[in-house]
Order: sequence, then structure tokens, then C-alpha cells
Amino acid sequence: MIPRRDTVDKMVPLQKRDQFDNLEKHTQWGIEFVEKYTKFVKERSEIETNYAKQIRNLSKKYQPKKNSKEEEESKYTFCRAFLTTLNELNDYAGQHEVISENLTSLIITELARYLQELKTERKSHFHDGRKAQQHIESSWKQLEASKKRFERECKEAERAQQYFEKMDADINVTKADVEKARQQAQMRHQMASDSKSEYAAYLEKFNKEQNEHYYTIIPNIFQKLQDMEEKRIERISVCMKTFADVDRQVLPIVGKCLDGMTNAAESIEPKADSKQVVESFKSGFEPPGDVEFEDYGQAMKRTVSETSLSNTKESKEKPGVKAKSKLWPFIKNKNKSPKQHKEPLSHRLNDFMASKPKMHCLRSLRRGGSVPEDFSHLPPEQRRKKLQGKIDELSKDIQKEMDQRDALTKMKDVYIKNPQMGDPASVDPRLTEIGQNIEKLQSEVQKFEGWLAEVEERMPSKSDSHRKSGLYETQNSTTVSNNCAQDRESPDGSYTEEQNSEVQVKAQPIPTPTTTTEFDDEFDDEEVLPTIGTCKALYPFEGHNEGTISVAEGELLYVIEEDKGDGWTRVRRNEDEEGYVPTSYVEVFLETNAKGAMTYI
Repeated sequence: MIPRRDTVDKMVPLQKRDQFDNLEKHTQWGIEFVEKYTKFVKERSEIETNYAKQIRNLSKKYQPKKNSKEEEESKYTFCRAFLTTLNELNDYAGQHEVISENLTSLIITELARYLQELKTERKSHFHDGRKAQQHIESSWKQLEASKKRFERECKEAERAQQYFEKMDADINVTKADVEKARQQAQMRHQMASDSKSEYAAYLEKFNKEQNEHYYTIIPNIFQKLQDMEEKRIERISVCMKTFADVDRQVLPIVGKCLDGMTNAAESIEPKADSKQVVESFKSGFEPPGDVEFEDYGQAMKRTVSETSLSNTKESKEKPGVKAKSKLWPFIKNKNKSPKQHKEPLSHRLNDFMASKPKMHCLRSLRRGGSVPEDFSHLPPEQRRKKLQGKIDELSKDIQKEMDQRDALTKMKDVYIKNPQMGDPASVDPRLTEIGQNIEKLQSEVQKFEGWLAEVEERMPSKSDSHRKSGLYETQNSTTVSNNCAQDRESPDGSYTEEQNSEVQVKAQPIPTPTTTTEFDDEFDDEEVLPTIGTCKALYPFEGHNEGTISVAEGELLYVIEEDKGDGWTRVRRNEDEEGYVPTSYVEVFLETNAKGAMTYI
């Protein structure tokens, strides 16, 4: 009645054969790998961000500063190429920022979300597996208990049977004792039979559950774990591909940045830059003449030549014409008598090197002092360019003031014809101020034109001697003197031809234009005029007077009434704000379907 030992061994749950613990360790390692890869991509993203930041800082560091030196550097092709390279490098840094952003959004964020889902799914699958294991282990324990009870009952029944047989064979035992032993033996056999039935039932139940556990429940759990693992590996594969695609997507733009750098390098023109240097530093000085031979063998018969630094042949050819003296370094005084003895060349060099006071203007400039107003510290050619540039700048300022004066003059005429729009006297202070500004600027222009005429007269080539402003005429009435040292010097310390000459200039008064136009239409507060176009403010206008509207430079407005010849245009900002602005202050774009539509400034 005791089951065989090999049968009992087969009933032992194969806990160690399902590799459940190993699978748990492997899936945990898979999660750790995803976390490690996420950390790797995050660090790569930080590297890209820091790299882009450093590249941008580098580009910003070497960007030219907003000063006059930048304008000088922009003339050279290699400086412009370097600026283009810096701009392209800045765009190149932007692509690395794009890489960092895409890595964060497409990989890091997605993997962080997937990790949470993966951990939750893994936890659920292993929870079901542990639950199934606990159930099969519980059934196994019940089976073991039933088996042991059956084994014990069988042993008790066998001992009771042996005792009964012993009592039955003993003649000295009473019949009652034998009957009692027989009943005891029958009872034990019945209990063993019941235990057998119970054990058989538990065994059948366990076998069924064990079969279901190992052939249904556990395989299903393992299949889910396998699917989970495959999805994890596939997700890693997709992320690795995305990791490469993020870089590949920016390659075209990076290539364009590199092409821009290459094109900038190819645009450099050495010859043009060298010509620019020649043009920038061309002094306009005439080369000195030959140095005469000093015959020390005839100490008592030294001849003194007034033109020791000029061409002596010219003096011989034209004895009756006095040559124009040049104050070069070796001549100390231009009024030196021809009868004076000539000093040795070494003495003149020493005197030139010791003439420190005559470098006042140039040295004060190098120390960071104020630049002379007439740019007398510069060579003639450079001085001419600076003076011409100053004249052009002042001419632009005068034109701007004149535009404002014309607009205010038209506004005053409108106020005179339409008093309800404003007081004409309110415009007079501003007109007076603008007139003073114009006169001041005119005086400045004439002063610089006088200096320019002086420079052009001294230059060897007088082809540009008639370069003057187209707005004003120069006359000899105002004396203009040089603010620097009286003796002119070249950048290397040599003297210019002579001291500053006096140039007299006189400003001609500019007639005030009169306005003959009339303003025919009046405001109609009740009627809302339709929009006939748009306009853009070219200059700021402060509409302090009644009927006008203030505008900011670059502001866009609606045009509701054209300029009817009085110099004013009626505009609207919104439904409640409308008024007149000077036509010269705005650029008008009329609609094509408007009557007499046109575009004007």
C-alpha cells in the first residue's frame, strides 16, 4: 500500500528546472541596460549643448566690435571672409543644439517613459509567476501531508494486524481480548483505506494542477516575458538608429555652413586687399631730392645750397625763378640765407632726432589725445579723405534738418489757412531752432571745405581740387587756421611744405521756401473715411499740435486721405486715432483700386 519511491520523486515540483530566478535576473539586467543607454544619450546631449555653447561664445568673442576700427577692417576681403566664417560657425553651433534637442525629445524622454512601462510590466509578470509557484507549492504540501498520513495509517494497520494474529494464536488470551484485537485491526485497516482514498484524491488533484502549471500557466508567463524582452531589444535598436539619424539630419545644413566657410575663403582677393592698403596709407608727399655732396676738402669754400633736398638741376635751369622750398627733416629753417655755411649731414640728423617739440600733434594722438579737428596730423591724401567724409556727413545732417523745416513750414501754412487745426505760432520756436542748426551745420561744412581746398592745392595732383558740396558755395571771407602745431609734419616726423594758409569761407543764407498750396478739405468727425492704402513712417514725428498724430519710426498706418499738395497726409492708427502727418515723413503705398493710385515717398 506504500507508493514506490520513484513515484514520489516524480511528484517533486521542478522549481529549479524552470529557471524562473535566472529569468528574473536577466530581465532586471535588461532594465539596467536601458537605464545605462539612456544615461549615455543624456551625457551625449549635454556634450552637444556644451559644445554648441562654447562654439557660440567663441564666435561672439571674435566678432568685430562696434567702433570705427570695424569700418576700417570691413574694407578688406580677408576680414569680411573671417566675419562670414564666424557667422557660419554660429549657425554650425546651432545645429549641435538641434542635435541635443532631438536626442532629448526623441530618445531620452521616450526611454524614460518606456522604462516605467517596462518595470510595471515585468513586475506584473513575475507577480503572476510567484503566485502560480505558491499555488503549486501549497498543493504539493497538501499532497505530502496526505501521503505521510496514508503511510502512517498503513503502518498502524499493519501493526494492528500483527497484534491480532499474535493474540489469536495465543491460547492463554481470552476470547474477548482476541475480539478486541480483531476490531482494532479492522479499524486501522479502515483508516488506512480512508487515508489511501484521500491521498489518491490529493495526488490526482496535484497532478492536474502541476500539469496545468508547467504546461499552461508558466509557459504563458514565460511567453509574456519573452515578448517583453523582445520589445525592449527592439526599442533599443530603434533608439540606436535614431541616435545616428539625429546626426544625419543636420549634415546637409552643416555642409552648407562648411560650404559657406569655403566660399568665404575663396572670396579673399590678395591684390584687392593690397591695393586697399596702398589707398588707405597713401600720403601724397613728394619724394625728396638728392642729397648734395659735401666736400670737406675745401673747408674754406663751402657752398650753401638752399635746395639741398630738391633737384639741383632745376635750380640751374631756372635761375630766375625762385624754387618753392620744402621743409624736409634736414633743413632747420626755410628762411636760411644762401650765404650761411652748410652743416655736416650728421649734425642735421642729430638736430632732427632732437626736435621733439615738433612731434606734438602726432605724439598726442598716439597717447590717446584729442584728434585735431582739421585732421592735420594725417598725410595729405589721408587728410583729404577724412575731410571729404566729414563734409558728406554734415551734408546729410543738413538735408535732414531741411526736410524737417519744410514739413514744419507746410504745417504752419495749414494752421494759417485752418486755424481750427492749431496755432501757427506754436511752430515758430521749432523753426527757429532748425534754422539755427542749419546755419551752424553750414558753417561747419564751409570750414571743412576750406581745409579741403587747402589740402588739394598742396597736393601734386589737382584733379580733385574742385571737389565741393553741391549744396553750398565757398567764398573767401572767414579765416580758418589749423588747430595743430604751426609746423606741419608727416607721420614719420618730416615737415610738410609750408605752414597753414588762411582760407576764408562765407556761408550763403538759404532762402526759406514758401508754400503756395491750399488745404481744401476739412475734418469731418462724423464721417468715417475708407482706407485707401498704407504707409510706413520713415522718421519719428511728435504730433503735439491739434489735428496731427504722433508716429514712431517704422510704424505702419492706414492712409485715409492723400496729400492734396499741402504736404500733409491723413492717416489712421485705429478706429479712434487718426490725424495728419508730414508727407515727407512717410512712405505711402496706395491700393491699386484706389482713385489715382500710385506709390510715392
